[in-house]
Parts: sequence; structure tokens; C-alpha cells
Amino acid sequence: MIQARDPEKARGKLVVVSGPSGVGKSTICRQVVRRLDNAYLSVSMTTRQKGPREQNGREYWFLSREEFRKRIEKGALLEYAEVFGNLYGTPKDKTDEGLHAGRTVILEIDVQGGRQVKAIYPQAVMIFILPPSAKVLAERMGHRGRETAEAAARRLRGANSEIAAASQLYDNMVINDDLEQAVTEVIRIIEHAPGIGEP
Repeated sequence: MIQARDPEKARGKLVVVSGPSGVGKSTICRQVVRRLDNAYLSVSMTTRQKGPREQNGREYWFLSREEFRKRIEKGALLEYAEVFGNLYGTPKDKTDEGLHAGRTVILEIDVQGGRQVKAIYPQAVMIFILPPSAKVLAERMGHRGRETAEAAARRLRGANSEIAAASQLYDNMVINDDLEQAVTEVIRIIEHAPGIGEP
């Protein structure tokens, strides 16, 4: 169990936000961080290639596969998974620092990662973002324009199995039909949740 450095200070909250690709979870997370005091979005580590406009430590921490494997061996990752051939993970030290400081740490990760986090921190706030319908999700994926029809179809199949798995693990399901309403609902859930280590 985490020991807070200052016993008088409230311990932070750990929030896991997941949802199928294209559901709008990144937009929701950014809005929540802007509106909630003392909250920040955790930056994941990845072995994928850095994009031309991306910065190390902003979108992701970019590591070689060897460096990533070393972190797994050291137990330095809170969760990790391989997605479409690339490794992604959450640095444990930075998460712990945020919680010790009484901050709200938001992890935008997949269901597989959420399961790992929940095993370590049973009090983590688990929020799953749902599309209004499968049809809307398919349309949103189509508007992204970054992938082939085949890749989009694969993501849609993955989304269906992810939604089924999430229903067993996530206490809070938020439908992103209206962005403002979804952001407000996520903030309400976080504000009413206990911190890590609180009764």
C-alpha cells in the first residue's frame, strides 16, 4: 500500500479511462484535466516510432524495445501491453509520485491495462467510454482517415470484444453522445470517488 509522505495530505486518486478506438476518450481526458484542479494525464511509454510532430515526454515516452523490456524486468511499469506490434506501458514511478503528492492521475489505457492496474490498486476509479451505437463508432473511425478499410474493420471487431470485457471490470460506463455531457459525467464520477488508501 502507498505511504503518503505527508500524513495530513489527502492521497491522490487514480483514474483509468478506457474505450474503443475512435470513441473520443482522448478529447474527454484533455477536457477533464483542464477543468479539474490538481489532475494530470499520465504519459505512456511506447516502442512505436515517433511521429514527425510528436515530442518525447509529451505524447509518449519513446523507447527502444530493449529499453522497454528492461523496464518490464525491473517491475517499473504499472501496466503494459502489446498492441498492433508495438509495446505500450505506464511508468510506475511517475504514477506513484503523483499519488503521493495528492494529485489525480488519469491513465488513458486499454482494458487489458485497466485489468492490471485494478489488480494493483483496487480503489482505482474505472471509467469506460461508450459510443452511442456501433454505427456511430464505425462512422467516427471512418472520419479519422488514417487507416485502410481493412484496418478500420479490425479495430471495430476489437472494439466489440473490448466493450464486452469492460462490462465485467469497469464500475462506470459513460456514453459519449454529447461531449460536454460526457465530460461533466466523468468529472462527477472522479469528484465523488475516494482517494487511494482512503476508506
